[in-house]
Amino acid sequence: MKILIIGATGTIGKHVTAALQKDHEVIQAGSKSSDIQVDISSTESIENFYKQVGKFDALICAAGDAHFGPLAFMKDTDFRTGVNSKLMGQVNLVLIGQQYINPKGSFTLTSGALADDPIVMGANISTMNAAINGFVKGAAIELENGVRINAVSPDVVEESTAYFSYFPGHVPVTMSRVTQAYVKSALGGQTGQIYKVL
Repeated sequence: MKILIIGATGTIGKHVTAALQKDHEVIQAGSKSSDIQVDISSTESIENFYKQVGKFDALICAAGDAHFGPLAFMKDTDFRTGVNSKLMGQVNLVLIGQQYINPKGSFTLTSGALADDPIVMGANISTMNAAINGFVKGAAIELENGVRINAVSPDVVEESTAYFSYFPGHVPVTMSRVTQAYVKSALGGQTGQIYKVL
């Protein structure tokens, strides 16, 4: 399979890449150091990305920025950081990518546990995660040619130690479990699923 991984050098992406590149052709993409550069907040950049890679069998997105900070000081521009990147970045990967994906291919997006289990200063992230989950469920019943779509929704991961203090009472999830959720989505047969890794 030809698998595109966006955010391939990130905390989660590097593990997903390692798990899949043994048996598949993996093209690593990201905003900086990868095979191909793509800015998911730009539809023009996404279009150029797909034109470069051509037809593909699976796309995994483990990228997307959102705003982290207190609601009392949050402004429209802060909130739109999440809208433009984490939400619409991933949505546009599907809207544009459906023209390039092979029949019976798959899209795997990334949401997160904060959709259902919010933390202080995480209102923007909670909103984006919930919206991504909603998009996956809605898109799953309309994608054509047997194309599947799922989201992986992990809690804080064991390697993100800098964030542990913001997640009181949360038990960090192992990277191996998170990685396997992406593998299941890309290589399995289900669609419209939110794979919660808690």
